[in-house]
Amino acid sequence: MTQLSVNINKIATLRNARGGNVPNVCQVARDCERFGADGITVHPRPDERHIRRSDVFELRPLLATEFNIEGYPDARFMELVLTVKPAQVTLVPDLPAQLTSNHGWDTKACTDFLSDVCQRLKTAGIRTSIFVAPDPELIRCAAQAGTDRVELYTEPYAALYPTDKEAAVAPFVAAAKLARSLGMGVNAGHDLNLENLTYLHQSIPWLDEVSIGHALISDALYMGLEQTIHLYKKCLTQ
Repeated sequence: MTQLSVNINKIATLRNARGGNVPNVCQVARDCERFGADGITVHPRPDERHIRRSDVFELRPLLATEFNIEGYPDARFMELVLTVKPAQVTLVPDLPAQLTSNHGWDTKACTDFLSDVCQRLKTAGIRTSIFVAPDPELIRCAAQAGTDRVELYTEPYAALYPTDKEAAVAPFVAAAKLARSLGMGVNAGHDLNLENLTYLHQSIPWLDEVSIGHALISDALYMGLEQTIHLYKKCLTQ
């Protein structure tokens, strides 16, 4: 079954807007698990505009499901994840001031760099996932870097889905098939929501994990967190 990892960055953004500890990031993470989430994702950016380093350390012993930490693998990030040792680290090519992860790695240009990072993480017993566009050459280079999984950057899928869902999903199906043939697992994330998630999953039923934050938390404002998580999980069983 495809796992649902809930990205709780937006919960931390709301907390930080007012100061204090409301909403409580750790409590929300545990509630997500209680409501059926298979994992929790965080992205501790250098400016700590949402998830803070302290959140990462507080969350680690509390979580009963898989902990996925996203980030650019600079020295400070690597020190953090090698200390915390989550189940998975998702490597993203974000610049420090970048608003959100809006492109995948150029794995061809960065093969040596990513290979070194993946090896260090694997030695520590941490599964690696590289955020990448559904480009065959980039998928092959990710495999050469030694990653366990790729996370397909799905914003192009989400953008085209309303007008031509078959064309939207085609390159992602091809990329997922290639990744599987090369021995890698396949995750997916970015702009996935209740409208487009079911079709993606039906088209790529062997997806290991989807990581969803912005849309899920936005839906929860209207439907409540428990109901929203149930609906997203339902998308992954149809």
